[in-house]
Amino acid sequence: MPALFLRTLPRCARRVVSATLIIAAATALGAAPGRTGTPAAEKANQPQNSQDAITDIKELIAEYAAAVNAEPLNIELASRLWENSPEVSLVFPLGREDGWEQVKKNFYEGTMEAFFSERKLVPRDIRIHAYGDAAWAEFSWHFTAKLRKDGSTIESDGRETQIYRKVGLHHWVLVHVHYSGLGPGERPNPPSRP
Repeated sequence: MPALFLRTLPRCARRVVSATLIIAAATALGAAPGRTGTPAAEKANQPQNSQDAITDIKELIAEYAAAVNAEPLNIELASRLWENSPEVSLVFPLGREDGWEQVKKNFYEGTMEAFFSERKLVPRDIRIHAYGDAAWAEFSWHFTAKLRKDGSTIESDGRETQIYRKVGLHHWVLVHVHYSGLGPGERPNPPSRP
């Protein structure tokens, strides 16, 4: 990946991209034909505690939805999920927010709380990939709410990617979210069965 491309990314995204590239290179080297080594050396190339990370991040996604769904919106819970840093970012249909303070003010308070009541965000088809101190989650979602201005009901479907960074032994924080509606003619997946 050209160095110029990496310099154009926000610093938190550069860390995630760099970590992902290093992990991909290490994985490719570990899977190369004819590679020899001890089982311990080969295990070192594998994601560490990825199942624990997957479990932790699934719980964080449930809390992410719970923060949006609470009435009033639970900004305290949302602030525990996000890294409280000017380097985090969120991309959504109304724009891009940089830094936790902008995410809090413009997305949570200025959009979710100001425009909608009786919010219900339902993540589904969750896929999580964890490698060391970096992880990302992909899922589709269904959102229903009432517009505060007139009480009319809205429904939408879309997809979301979340990037997490591990900051403690078992503590993950959101550093980036990118979400969008479905493309033209694209149909939402039916809810998963338990």
